[in-house]
Amino acid sequence: MSEAAPFPRHLIHAGAMMSGVLIALAVHMIAERFGLDLGALWRSDTGDLIPASAAVGWWLVALAAFVGGYVTASLMGRAASGQIPLRMRQFLIAIGVLLLAAAGQAASAPSAVPTVAGVVAGLVALVQGAVMAFCGAYFALRQI
Repeated sequence: MSEAAPFPRHLIHAGAMMSGVLIALAVHMIAERFGLDLGALWRSDTGDLIPASAAVGWWLVALAAFVGGYVTASLMGRAASGQIPLRMRQFLIAIGVLLLAAAGQAASAPSAVPTVAGVVAGLVALVQGAVMAFCGAYFALRQI
């Protein structure tokens, strides 16, 4: 039996970054639904200090993107050789569908965040998610 060829590294990076960005945006939308206002950094009516909820929200988004990029790159590196069991694939697909469904439900509700601060927070979360997902994929590919 011939050995399967590994995925190209740039394809793994692209897939891991896309997955990390989607997970980061889903966590961003869910965090806003639970009151972690990420746009509080750009509002002037909150006082001098950054609210702790904004800091926790940004750390959650960064952590979700990093872990999403790392796990996706690890799984894509192993998928070419057929090392992922069927049950694990089904479990990961179910988790992804549930996360994206929760984000869609959270995004459909009216937002309490002002429009400009919400747009800026969304764009920064997108960029932060891409950078952290790239870092996660980079560290995962160094171990493969």
